[in-house]
Amino acid sequence: MAAPIQARTAAQTAAPEHVREPVLAYIGLGANLGDPAASLAAAMAAIASTPGVTLTARSALYASAPVDAGGPDYVNAVVQVHTVLTAPDLLARLQAIELQAGRERPYRNAPRTLDLDLLLYGDAHITSPRLEVPHPRMGERAFVLLPLAEIAPQRVPQDRLQAVAGQRVNPYP
Repeated sequence: MAAPIQARTAAQTAAPEHVREPVLAYIGLGANLGDPAASLAAAMAAIASTPGVTLTARSALYASAPVDAGGPDYVNAVVQVHTVLTAPDLLARLQAIELQAGRERPYRNAPRTLDLDLLLYGDAHITSPRLEVPHPRMGERAFVLLPLAEIAPQRVPQDRLQAVAGQRVNPYP
C-alpha cells in the first residue's frame, strides 16, 4: 500500500524566492577625529560583517589635507564589496556604521570621526534626494581616486588622476 500523499502549503510548492545578483560596489572611507586609522579599520570590519555584503578588496590608507574644510588631516581608503543590498539599503547600513562611530553632522564638511561614501554601485546612475551615484565629487578628489585606482584601476580614467595630481595625498605611515 502506498504511503498517503501529504498536502503541501502554497509556500512549500512556490518557486524559490528570487535571489538578487550581487553588485560590485565601492565605498570611500575617511576620518580625521580621534584615531582615524583605527576608525577606518573598525569601519572595514563592520562593513565586512554586514549581512548581504562581502568585502573583497581594500586599498592602503592615505593621508590627505581636508578639502573645503578645516581640521586635522584625514586618513582615507576605499573598499570594494559585492552586495545583494540595494543602493539605498547599502547607504542606510553605511550611515548606521557612521552613527555607531559617533558621526555627527553639525555643518557641511565638518571634521568627522567617520565618513562612508557610496562611490559606485555597479554601473548604476542614481539621483535621489538621499543618494547620488556615482558620487558627485569623486572625480575631483585625489583622496578618493588614488585608493580607488589601487584596487580598481579600470574604474579611474588616467586623465582624472592627472587632473588631481596637485592635491596632497600621501601613503599613511
